[in-house]
Amino acid sequence: MSAPAIIEAAGVSGSLGAVAYGLAAIGPGVGIGLIFGHGVEAMARQPEAAGMIRTNMYIGFALTEALALLGIVMPFVFGK
Repeated sequence: MSAPAIIEAAGVSGSLGAVAYGLAAIGPGVGIGLIFGHGVEAMARQPEAAGMIRTNMYIGFALTEALALLGIVMPFVFGK
């Protein structure tokens, strides 16, 4: 039995793409929180390295945010 048949038999309706994006946004949301939290902690411990830490923090933010953008595109790519 295929996954769409199981979903239809269970009576699930609505936008499964929205549910998929909601699940896909959890990981990048946690990742961004960790990046900025640890970045602030690192700057508080070593203020002289704040510039380098901030640069690396923004690079990590951009790469993590790219995952969220992929998550919003995938339901449209694999949708019906």
